Amino acid sequence: MSAILIAVITVAAIGLIAGIILTLASHFMAVEVDETVTKIRECLPGANCGACGYAGCDEYAEKVAGRFATLTLCIPGGKKAADDMAAVLGIEAGDVKEMRAMVRCCGTHETSKDVMDYQGSKTCSACYSFFHGHKECSYGCMGFGDCVEVCKFDAITIHDGVASVNSELCTGCGACAKVCPGHVIEMVPKNSRTCVACASHNKGAQTRKMCSSGCIGCMKCQKTCKHGAIVVIENLAVVDPVLCTNCGECAAVCPVGCIKIFA
Repeated sequence: MSAILIAVITVAAIGLIAGIILTLASHFMAVEVDETVTKIRECLPGANCGACGYAGCDEYAEKVAGRFATLTLCIPGGKKAADDMAAVLGIEAGDVKEMRAMVRCCGTHETSKDVMDYQGSKTCSACYSFFHGHKECSYGCMGFGDCVEVCKFDAITIHDGVASVNSELCTGCGACAKVCPGHVIEMVPKNSRTCVACASHNKGAQTRKMCSSGCIGCMKCQKTCKHGAIVVIENLAVVDPVLCTNCGECAAVCPVGCIKIFA
């Protein structure tokens, strides 16, 4: 019986000593939490999308708290997040450039042609690595939805083989544009509503053979625009969002309907 008692006392003593050591270690080795970082972190949406250029919201909050980053880098949080962080730090937030994603393609299954029966991995990146995709137009959306997978806000869906952006849900984080291998998705100012839904630089005659809704570089839009906001560069119409008033006149004269006016 005495041997058992000695063993119990020994184990209890070891446990007590270990507990004291852990308590002292937690006290002397504890990492102090910066309350400013915590408060700034609460101002951020928590998307961890990386649009700010940092690994996630935690790192961005640390940089802001240490005055190593500006307050206007959080695209999903927009002006509200910047203003809230400014209030925590007691400074001015500055201007926030709000963005949105636009898809520069309207080549659906009906209007565009495939050049091959692709049977590989059903991702845009894999398909694009194989002769720039399954479509005859190498500039078009492949429609496998890599952008859908990376969007944390459910703002992108695939309709009839082409990516479509819900402007009300899009935060402008840019994750979709980064993952698109063909650079079909473009980030534009939030208030920009006019989009040339085509990215092809092929000549008009060649484009017509590949996609009936592709830009043919006819320059009707350029001649119609009174503000000089749309010009044809290398066979493709390009909109300057700074000059564009979203009047819709360019879309009205486009013979193939590739210029879209979004709500």
